[in-house]
Amino acid sequence: MRLEFIRKWDSSGTGNCPALYRAENGNYVVQGWKIDDETRANLRDLADNETAVEVPADVIAGIIAGSR
Repeated sequence: MRLEFIRKWDSSGTGNCPALYRAENGNYVVQGWKIDDETRANLRDLADNETAVEVPADVIAGIIAGSR
């Protein structure tokens, strides 16, 4: 699957994590920090083929503002 980079965390320095990408099928891929077991336990109906990651608020705010 091909990915188009959209935005990364402002404080990531030279890396691209956490980040958001648009997939060629129209979906999105989130690259972020692994969550701990306590946080994971709060998720609803997490299927065996699903996972969750944490991303900083500035990634979402930057997307809304239209910056990369």
